[in-house]
Amino acid sequence: MGDTESAEATEVEILTARDVPLGGPRAMTVRRTLPQRARTLIGAWCFADHYGPDQVAESGGMDVAPHPHTGLQTVSWLFAGEIEHRDSLGTHAFVRPGEINLMTGGHGISHTEVSTPDTTVLHGVQLWLALPDEHRHAPRDFQHHAPEPFRVDGAELRVFLGTLAGRTSPVRTFTPLLGAELLVDPGATVTLDVDPAFEHGLLVDEGDVRLAGTVLRPAELGYVAAGRTTLTLANTSDHRARAVLLGGTPFGEEIVMWWNFVGRSHRDIVEAREEWERASDRFGSVDGYPGDRLPAPALPNAVITPRKNPSRH
Repeated sequence: MGDTESAEATEVEILTARDVPLGGPRAMTVRRTLPQRARTLIGAWCFADHYGPDQVAESGGMDVAPHPHTGLQTVSWLFAGEIEHRDSLGTHAFVRPGEINLMTGGHGISHTEVSTPDTTVLHGVQLWLALPDEHRHAPRDFQHHAPEPFRVDGAELRVFLGTLAGRTSPVRTFTPLLGAELLVDPGATVTLDVDPAFEHGLLVDEGDVRLAGTVLRPAELGYVAAGRTTLTLANTSDHRARAVLLGGTPFGEEIVMWWNFVGRSHRDIVEAREEWERASDRFGSVDGYPGDRLPAPALPNAVITPRKNPSRH
């Protein structure tokens, strides 16, 4: 490794995933890379679950009963399978590979996520975006977009949020952001111009990918601080590699995250939980789900404190 490549490698922070059950006692298991002690946010990205490929006949698939959200947007992106989405806005939609579904929770929303009967393999990511304080009580909203794939060097890209390689997603967000799926040919290298105001995270799904001199393996997320004008990715595998590139301007606000809520204080969380438990109009109701809604877990016996990123040295 040359001096330049060695210097680049020191700039990449590797975040490893932990296994988490999703949605209840019969839940499928997901790999969670955000948040964690080492890093809470990448831009406004505050949550990243990565799952599959799961054989639905063995895992039971996804069946998440009505549950609430506040202060965030959810981003659903699939590699394989299909998920039925229903929410208290009245939306009935399907999440399919290569199509983004973005739901704005804002002041409050509830929804369900259920893999469809024809789904045999379920594989994808579920991501959250923290809303800035001035917009965290925004009204409920839902957007769908199917970005066209295009090629750069030895990679195929789909830009589902923001702008990359001259392609811009029409999906609206509340802070400057980037979200894209990258399919990199075996042995190929691709260099992408990026916004130097953005910090970035690369979540690897398949293959081994060298990012700025550091090799990332499947389920690892590589973090790169703001200041770079390009990112170079190389597929060191003998088969196609897949990764999701996330980016955004550093968020600059401390957030309080607990269960499905993002707020700014312990009181925000307590109030949201109380309103969900008494079925207030804040979260509305979801039609068409054949079962009960999820109860909120008990609050911890301590004040929930804000999360922030550690200082980089």
